[in-house]
Amino acid sequence: MLDICLLGTGGMLPLPDRYLTAFLARLNGKKLLIDCGEGTQVTMRLLGWGYKTVDIICFTHYHGDHITGLPGLLLTIGNAGRKEPLTLIGPPGLKKVVEGLTVVCKDLAFELNLIELPYEEQELQIGEFYISILPVPHNVKCFAYTIENRRNPKFVVEKARANNVPQKYWKTLQQGKPVTEGNVTYTPDMVLGQARKGIKVSYCTDCRPIQELEDFIRGADLFICEGMYIEDTYLDQVKKHKHMLSSEAAKLAKAGNVKELWLTHFSPALPHNYMSIDHIKPIFNNIHIGQDRMTTTLEFSEEE
Repeated sequence: MLDICLLGTGGMLPLPDRYLTAFLARLNGKKLLIDCGEGTQVTMRLLGWGYKTVDIICFTHYHGDHITGLPGLLLTIGNAGRKEPLTLIGPPGLKKVVEGLTVVCKDLAFELNLIELPYEEQELQIGEFYISILPVPHNVKCFAYTIENRRNPKFVVEKARANNVPQKYWKTLQQGKPVTEGNVTYTPDMVLGQARKGIKVSYCTDCRPIQELEDFIRGADLFICEGMYIEDTYLDQVKKHKHMLSSEAAKLAKAGNVKELWLTHFSPALPHNYMSIDHIKPIFNNIHIGQDRMTTTLEFSEEE
């Protein structure tokens, strides 16, 4: 089970009724945040999920509307009583940016573990979060992220017995760890069945649609994507600044065969009461205009 919250949906600058784009995932009590623009800690407070168990903060890129809320949030996390290290992940330049922003919060009670990643496709695991990263085209180096809650295959008693695996090792092998006894090594595949579908959430803002993104988001349970403008008349403008239209996000969602699409990172020129996506639904029907603190809980399906 994975809890998801779209903390804010604005791009460029916060509005009285729209916080800057940020994404929060909660898995077994631990939380992962993507982007931290000005006001992120305020919308988190309104959400009510707490601060102390934010273990990971990922950054798509280092424009102000995606990162300038970091110092205040770190201080708030510290005031919530956190002592454990907190991991920050981002494209090249992370260390320099964080050093500058944290001049005003030097007395944190927890360490910052900085993971500055090369500008290439990659994957890492932190705790139970599996994080995939894809470089995407913007006017600075920018990442798209996929967060997965992976699911272990079922334990198959008949398979374990057929492979003569001692029962005392079943639990260890079920956890995915091999066991060696004398000259014999028992491996997890000797007791486990077929791989099972987990939960996949993909998130991208501030980029142009590319083929690699289609593959990156393929089969996602939820795709959260920039839709800076609703009307296609803004195509030349988004191309110039390397952003994306809502219709382009819908085309990506269809090509990637995702289950659901949430639009986010809207231009300040788009008030919510004038936003309609009826003309986009023929492209991809299960599409929603993102709202601040919009939440959902994704659960494992019964698919094997």
